[in-house]
Amino acid sequence: MSDDPETARQIEELAADDRPLLVLDVDDVVLEFVRPFPHFLKTRGFGLTLASFRLTGNIAETATGRLIEQPEVTALLGEFFDAQADWQSITDGAADALAMLGQGAEIVMLTAMPHKHRAVRRAHLDALGLDYPLLTTEMAKGPAIAKLRGVEDRPVAFVDDQPSNLISARNSVADAHLFHLMADNSLRAFLPPTPEDIISVDDWRDATPKIAAALGL
Repeated sequence: MSDDPETARQIEELAADDRPLLVLDVDDVVLEFVRPFPHFLKTRGFGLTLASFRLTGNIAETATGRLIEQPEVTALLGEFFDAQADWQSITDGAADALAMLGQGAEIVMLTAMPHKHRAVRRAHLDALGLDYPLLTTEMAKGPAIAKLRGVEDRPVAFVDDQPSNLISARNSVADAHLFHLMADNSLRAFLPPTPEDIISVDDWRDATPKIAAALGL
């Protein structure tokens, strides 16, 4: 799996750090996404019906009932991310958890979104008091986590709501501690069982001591 060159450039800008590494997804891990997104769609004349764990095929034009295709979904997501400061709040317990874990670990946020939205997300996270480094990637997350890690014996934990991203991390960093956290646990019903080496956590209160133990904090 190849690297995203822009993600690699962003990683190069980070200060050197040899503390245990905690890599965090943003949407539905640090910031709410699934809860506010339907309200955003309503203002644009669309409705979301979650019948599966994906957006395409589940968003319909309210007036006609027409299910929209991937290009329209992508465009709506772009509008949402441009306006994220109006919609996305911190997930319950995340701020306190990161403040505690950040005392002993390097925390880096790794979000799968077009690079053009990075500045808006950076400003929103800063406004919320979440001033941890932010990386964007348009490719698989695993190679970015491997590059972030640097030395091979550095403990790594990764938290994401998408099993595919956790599996990508496992493929690139075999000994990473992987945690599956979803801001809305009702969506777990749409997913197959989590692989045994991925730890499912209910929320940040459940996750924090498990991550701390995994990283030796």
